[in-house]
Amino acid sequence: MKQEIEREEPIRAMLTKRLMGMGLSERIADQIACFIPEGGEDDDSWEQCLQLLEGQLNTTADDILTRGGAVALVGPTGVGKTTTIAKLAARYAQRHGADKVALITTDTFRIGASEQLQTYGRILGCPVKIANNAKELADALLTLRDKSLILIDTAGMGQRDKRLNDQLATLLHNNRLRIRPYLVLSATSQTQVLNDAVKQFKTLPLSGCIFTKLDECLSLGESISVAIEHGMAVSYLTNGQQVPEDIKVADAHFLVNEAERLYDKSICSNMTEMPKSYWHTSIN
Repeated sequence: MKQEIEREEPIRAMLTKRLMGMGLSERIADQIACFIPEGGEDDDSWEQCLQLLEGQLNTTADDILTRGGAVALVGPTGVGKTTTIAKLAARYAQRHGADKVALITTDTFRIGASEQLQTYGRILGCPVKIANNAKELADALLTLRDKSLILIDTAGMGQRDKRLNDQLATLLHNNRLRIRPYLVLSATSQTQVLNDAVKQFKTLPLSGCIFTKLDECLSLGESISVAIEHGMAVSYLTNGQQVPEDIKVADAHFLVNEAERLYDKSICSNMTEMPKSYWHTSIN
């Protein structure tokens, strides 16, 4: 079937291959490529393809920092939730003052987790509360009700950890103040890992997602595919450990351009790494 498509629809086949090279799933790549008419120039067809890809990506336009309220960052272990919370809190403090933001941690499982957030709180000059259970979380939210933005750090556990279900239930059944959960995912993760995390955390009414570690990833197509396939709006992107510099509002055009840049970079790397015997054989 693929050979037939390559023969009868060469543009579609070429575009699908390139999109998959960027890391997109075969389904998303083919769905986008099939909208591009045959007969055009390769470069023009590729530009149309990237524009279509941009159109499939939803973003939330800096909603956490503009709307405020109670926001919880959830996600697997090691994706950078605590550092991301510090960046968001610092940005909000810069705009509105440190007295308008507060932090809560429900991560009582990881050694040193609460101390890390308390350190950020001291540096920023904002209060930090520790909540060990649903009641303590509700009490903390009530105590901090005068704050414009409350950022909640949750425990980073494996997707299959049964303790996770208890934590998600805590967030879902808090009726005093509506909490908006955002899923934090590492852009360095494999597609299956990303999909597993989304499926697990989708039991929450997710308001969006945040992609971290863009400075460490080799391709971005996997993250883009997961966002599109699960209908998740992308809120923010982080690309380093510096607080608050290394965070930016998600932008579809930037994401697609960065995915293309990484793809081009990988092609150049592969070509330079090929042995001289390969080039000699190819030329002849």
